[in-house]
Amino acid sequence: MSQQETETRSVLISQPQTQIQSRVALPIDQQVSDLLIIGAGPCGLFAAYYSGFREMRTIILDALPEAGGQLAVLYPEKYIFDVPGYPEILARDLVAQLVAQASRYGPRMILGERATDLVKNADGTFTIFTEKKGYTTKAVLITAGVGSFSPNRLNIENQEKFEGNGIYYFVKQKSFFKDKNLLIVGGGDSAVDWALNLKDVTKSIVLIHRRDQFRAHEQSVKECYASPQIRIKTFTELKAVYGDENGLKQALITENRTNKEETIPVDCILINIGFKANLGPIANWGLQMENRAIKVNGKMETNLPGVFAAGDIASQSDSVKLNLIATGFAQAALAVNVAKKYVDPKAQLFPGHSSEKSA
Repeated sequence: MSQQETETRSVLISQPQTQIQSRVALPIDQQVSDLLIIGAGPCGLFAAYYSGFREMRTIILDALPEAGGQLAVLYPEKYIFDVPGYPEILARDLVAQLVAQASRYGPRMILGERATDLVKNADGTFTIFTEKKGYTTKAVLITAGVGSFSPNRLNIENQEKFEGNGIYYFVKQKSFFKDKNLLIVGGGDSAVDWALNLKDVTKSIVLIHRRDQFRAHEQSVKECYASPQIRIKTFTELKAVYGDENGLKQALITENRTNKEETIPVDCILINIGFKANLGPIANWGLQMENRAIKVNGKMETNLPGVFAAGDIASQSDSVKLNLIATGFAQAALAVNVAKKYVDPKAQLFPGHSSEKSA
């Protein structure tokens, strides 16, 4: 083993030796992949397609029980307007199309397993450990988005009693809110977009925000103010909720400049005040970080040879960082082609056009 490989190994195995030994004791999957992709969001799914297109044996790994990342978990019924080729498309439909595309070349999709450790082996391969087993691969591509995420919660009276039974943080099906009095809390894109998406479904919508300045897209805010179905109350906060065993009945809201209180009828409350993101174990793998993202160069290479990153989790040197699906797709394609060259030095970096390849 070269000095560089020895140094890389020492960086990668950065956790206590007893913990590493317990990981190594886990069963190791006998199939060695060319590329293991961590994260089955849009970027990871497109990377899986491209990896298959480059004839690499591919594993795609995600801690969530379903593919799609934030699109599947946070807003499956929201429309997306900035994906090339689709004037508009529901998030869940985009996920379905991406899964179908990723499946074209038969990658192994392993869901419900969280990557915990990364180890560089003596032969130059890597082993990614989960809580269940280890997976050996020649190269690694991290497309884990912002990492794991959990919603920010309010500290209000009776909150825990009604979470999941009146108080929600995600929308899985718009039809659930049909003919209901809905209170939305927040001032970002999620709160405003859901107000617009649900205005023709609900009986009524009240949108409250603790300030009079919204973080949401300006045009969306204008549409909210122009809609007769949406009542917007700024400088307003949620203080308490009331109901019975059948669910929510009322919400107590307060004007934070005057402390004037108002009780309004509600059947459901949607709290959209942001999320806490956590990279989890990935942050301990010896990767160079920059503003809670993995630093990469123009080839999407990290400081660890053979480990690449793309999408929201990547911070590319000398480039503007835009957390968009469109830029994630481009970075995924670039990372996979460079990874192909890493795995097979004789391969061409440019893959040719997909239209020139037979189905």
